[in-house]
Amino acid sequence: MTYKKTLQNRAKKTASTKAVKKFSLYGIILSPIITEKTHKQQEAENKYSFKVHADANKNDVKEAIQTLYKVIPEKINMLNVCFKGRNNRKLVRTAYKKVLVTLNKKDKIDLGS
Repeated sequence: MTYKKTLQNRAKKTASTKAVKKFSLYGIILSPIITEKTHKQQEAENKYSFKVHADANKNDVKEAIQTLYKVIPEKINMLNVCFKGRNNRKLVRTAYKKVLVTLNKKDKIDLGS
């Protein structure tokens, strides 16, 4: 196998779901994030925000969205929200993983808000 073939094999994306094997699809998406900013994104850009399990990857989230909401995500962006705790304040925000799901213009998700 040549060096070029080796690099191509490494670069192939696998559509494996690692967290679905540990948990069910209902355990991947913990809750939707509903704020003023996310509500504006839902109306204008058709983007939805969810709090997901820390072990989930994009493939897990895509499969869970397809199963739970019966829509096909166009794009998925993941980010880790950092721990914001201070010693002298009572308000502490724990760390979590957040997902922005972009849908087609014709698709909608009813979050009950």
